[in-house]
Parts: sequence; C-alpha cells; structure tokens
Amino acid sequence: MIDFNQDGFFLIAGPCVVESKELIFQVGKSLKEWTEELEIPFVFKSSYKKANRSRIDSFTGIGDEKALEALGELRETLKVPVTTDVHSPEEAVMAADYVDILQIPAFLCRQTELLQAAAQTGKVVNVKKGQFMSPEAMQYVAEKVVESGNKRVLLTERGVSFGYHELLVDMRSIPIMQDLGYPVVLDCTHANQQPNQPAGVTGGRPQYVELLARSGIAAGVDGLFIETHPDPAKALSDGANMLPLSEMRKLLQVCKRISEAVQFDAS
Repeated sequence: MIDFNQDGFFLIAGPCVVESKELIFQVGKSLKEWTEELEIPFVFKSSYKKANRSRIDSFTGIGDEKALEALGELRETLKVPVTTDVHSPEEAVMAADYVDILQIPAFLCRQTELLQAAAQTGKVVNVKKGQFMSPEAMQYVAEKVVESGNKRVLLTERGVSFGYHELLVDMRSIPIMQDLGYPVVLDCTHANQQPNQPAGVTGGRPQYVELLARSGIAAGVDGLFIETHPDPAKALSDGANMLPLSEMRKLLQVCKRISEAVQFDAS
C-alpha cells in the first residue's frame, strides 16, 4: 500500500465501472506505465457495480462476483492497489477480499452502518464528501470510521451542489479537511458532473478535468481521482464525465511539474 502522506500527490484512476476484464487491464496497464515513469503512486479504480444510476435501464455491471474477480486478478497481475465502491455493509465485507481501499459514495457518506462495516474490514476507507455537506462536517464522518477501530481514512472532495444542475469546488475545502488530520483527494471527474438533467442522464464537462487537477495540485491536495476510458463516447457508465485515456499521460506530466514547483516553493 502506498504512503498517502508523502510529498507530491498520488493518483486514483480507472474506468467508471468494470465493463469487462479486457477494458480494465487495458486502462490499468497504461496508467501503471505512465505513473511509474513519472514516479506518481497509483491506485487503480473501477466500480464492480453501479448501484446509483439515473435510470432503471442503465448499465449496472457484469455481475458482482465476475467483476470483483477481475479486479482481484488485475491487483495481483499488475501489482497495484485497487479500490471500488461499496453501498451496504454486506458489500463492504464481500469487496474487501479483492481490493485495498473501500470507497464510500458521496450520497452514502453519512450511513453509519456502512462506515462501520467498511472500517471493520481493516481496509483503507475513502469517503467522498456529500454534495450537501460542508468540509468541516466531514470530521464526524471520519470519526465514525476511526471509532470503529480504523484510522486509515481518506476524504474526497467532489464538489457541492450549486442549484439543481451544477456542482462547484471550493478549493478551501482541501486545507479544511486536511486540518482534520486526513489525506484529501480531489475528484476531478464527478466534480464536473451536471446532475439531474432533463433527459434523465447525468451530463458532464470533461474539458474541465485538467483545470480542476491543476488547481487541486496547486492548492496542495494529497491525491487526484480521475476516471478515464479509451473511448468515453462508448462507455457504459458516466461517459459524459470521463477523460479519454489518450489524454492522461500529458495531464499527469503537467500535474507532476506543478507539484514539484509547489514543493520547491514550500521549501
């Protein structure tokens, strides 16, 4: 497992959902190559299923066991830590056998039983800040994990609701949550979502992913969360938000340079 408190930043990245074993290995191999080249600690991310979709006919996954086994195989083959979403105490226990980090979705960040179950697996618990919550309020979310016997907590900023169809990121939330004593991640993908669209499908503005990533690194964030896909237009989930895989290497190069400049200035 990587050191989340080291200098520089770490990357959590991958396709939104496990569409196939072939897809996650294609993305995982590319990201591992680029992050090793740039010496950026890397965690592979993909949801083994999508429980929160805008429409009842939206794609939710290839099957829980099949998807988790694919993530476990990627973890062992590529020798990288892996994270996935969990939505219930039972899912937390099941997924813990295959991954290193359990991610709590933003809408579920106050679900006490889910936080307790994730904590009790002993895995790192990454909690996404709800769009309806202040950064200060995440203190009580993190305490639920810690008081359940697990101090391995990450907090992720993913924007706050601004009206019905927009999200905004207040960069002050990064140092505020860091002051709570936990590493902070900036979700550059979902902070660019456009929820509650009239068509019933969540929209997005992936052209601003790089802007958020660069801004987050300059603000001193500990980690970046970016979903990426070889062909977002054909993705089965959140295609409107994901960055094309072909653009990831350049983005990481830019973020690495900004990170080095920030560290130099701090010294």
